[in-house]
Amino acid sequence: MSTLPIDGRIAPERGAYGIRCLQLPRLVVAAVVLVTALVELAIADRKYGVFTGGFGQLQAVDTIAERAVFFVSYALTQLAVALLVWSACAWISRSSGRLAATVHFAFAFGGITLLLLVSRYQLHSYFSDAVDFALVKNLGGGSLSDALLYSKNELVLGVAAIAGLLGTWWIALRLVRRFAGSGSTPPRPLWGATGAATALWLAALWVVPHVSEDAARGLNRTIGWGAGNTLFATLTDFDGDGYGLIGLQADSHPFDSARHPLALDVPGNGIDEDGYGGDLVLVPVPQSRPETLVPAGAPHVVIVVMESTRGDAIGKRLDGQLVAPNLTALAAEGAGVPQSYSHVGFTTFSLKSIFTGDLAPRPGAPSLFSELKKGGYRATVISGQGEDFGDVSESVSMQDSADTFIDAETLRDKRAFSFAAQGSLLIDEQVLLGEFDRLLGQPAAWRQPQFVYMNFQAPHFPYDHPGVPHRFARPPLSRSQIVASRQADVERTYWNAVAYADAALGSLIDQLQKLGQWDNTILLVTGDHGESLFEDGFLGHGHIINQRQNATFLVLNRPVKGLTGPIAISDYRGILLDLLQGRDPAPPAFQPFMHIGDLDSPSTIGLADTEFGIVTLRLDRGDACFERPEKCLRYERLTGREREAVDALVARWGSERWARRAPEKR
Repeated sequence: MSTLPIDGRIAPERGAYGIRCLQLPRLVVAAVVLVTALVELAIADRKYGVFTGGFGQLQAVDTIAERAVFFVSYALTQLAVALLVWSACAWISRSSGRLAATVHFAFAFGGITLLLLVSRYQLHSYFSDAVDFALVKNLGGGSLSDALLYSKNELVLGVAAIAGLLGTWWIALRLVRRFAGSGSTPPRPLWGATGAATALWLAALWVVPHVSEDAARGLNRTIGWGAGNTLFATLTDFDGDGYGLIGLQADSHPFDSARHPLALDVPGNGIDEDGYGGDLVLVPVPQSRPETLVPAGAPHVVIVVMESTRGDAIGKRLDGQLVAPNLTALAAEGAGVPQSYSHVGFTTFSLKSIFTGDLAPRPGAPSLFSELKKGGYRATVISGQGEDFGDVSESVSMQDSADTFIDAETLRDKRAFSFAAQGSLLIDEQVLLGEFDRLLGQPAAWRQPQFVYMNFQAPHFPYDHPGVPHRFARPPLSRSQIVASRQADVERTYWNAVAYADAALGSLIDQLQKLGQWDNTILLVTGDHGESLFEDGFLGHGHIINQRQNATFLVLNRPVKGLTGPIAISDYRGILLDLLQGRDPAPPAFQPFMHIGDLDSPSTIGLADTEFGIVTLRLDRGDACFERPEKCLRYERLTGREREAVDALVARWGSERWARRAPEKR
């Protein structure tokens, strides 16, 4: 009896068993392709609202025509990739038989695809889909090795999953060779069909963005289509500017390397190099305040930074109780601004801006540490983190200026965790308060002007460590339990940590009062950035621009006239220097500017606008989003005040880029 196998050749097989052996590879191949497709489409809709829409997903694939384009293009993608993988598996299995080729295909196409889907879903839960190499480095304060150590639990799980996949693959091949042998009909690579399907796929990659933008956006959420876009965009990047002819962010000037998305727009030359806002017209941007010496007799200064603490911590209640009663009372008695924005949303950049007043300080720039040191202050650092993390200490002259320097590196034996990454070092607040009492707990220490910087780390991920009372979370989640499905418990664990840091703040205030220094001290309390707790699908900070991740607070222990939000954390230095000189600070003149990634190549830029709230522009996709009312539009579809607001954001971004360049390069 003869049958026609998958490769089209006639091969003799015997009996029903032979027929089943011939049918099995076909069924397995079809099942693998179908299952992976269903899983991918389900994840794409659940995570990104590809078919059902949602905030951040501008145009869902929700009409008959759009879905027809989507599913035909998706099926063509799956066919081209499946044929390519099958042909490769058949070629390497030409001596071991069709069943071995089928096993290779099942794991190469199905196993790897599912692993990528799960990994990407988890990655975007923590980072958003704006994740890139620079963003991962920012997580580690500019150090890729620290970022990898910081994420070691997730990396270990990923490595374990890969090892499990490879182990199962190897076992399956051993079983096939043992029980089926190598005598089955050799598989034949289908290179001709693969070439034809790939050509049609390439045509679809070119055509679909012009036919249905919604379908193209949905397809970009899938692995095969996204990989094809990247590959063919690279191949058509003729001028080497990083952009090709294919995709939603195509290069409209393929032979002009000066004109492309994210290009530096040269003001006044009549050319719109980056494709946004027309030819750049420079607008004023915040200027670095020159070095300012503090007059004799100025008050003591204490700055407390509460890691990852959101602006809504002021007045936040759980179970009818204030989460941060000391912070809330301080804001009511003195001054409180719950809309103070971090420019980048990462600790290292935020601390540099707090102490220098710059968006991106240059080496040697004036800072509060150098200015107060020259003004006769004794500087003391008592920090629960490693202040060398991301070169913070060096950038703001911290360690050079400090008379006493204590951080998580110098207190290695008192760390709450054994994590190796600098970004995960943590010293309990009670230890820090003990150091404060040891160094500054006697009135004699305050005869000289004191500048004290303290950093409370309890609200940092994973939001709990041994010794934290179970006030709002009973018990708090462990690190491995912090997942999107337990979002309500994640929130309670986080706020429980904020409550612990706030209790430490209360103890510090009590100590200053007992020392008789409260009325002669300016106490400035702030977070370095905010934190998303899966409310909008993400966990952490610095990955999307919104109130949760970028907004923190400024609280002072004395009233300040006219100090209202929105302000930027880079405004703090000017506010504090004005107060030390005995005058009310001038209201900040500039809207807080925010960005994700490097300033010259960000994925997203944003402004805290008084009319629309936070206004953002995804430069990699052209999506403009507004906080009030909550909506997103394509940039080219903006009109009226919305267009003006986004063009003002683009002008601010371009002007900030030029302001960072040396005068001779302007």
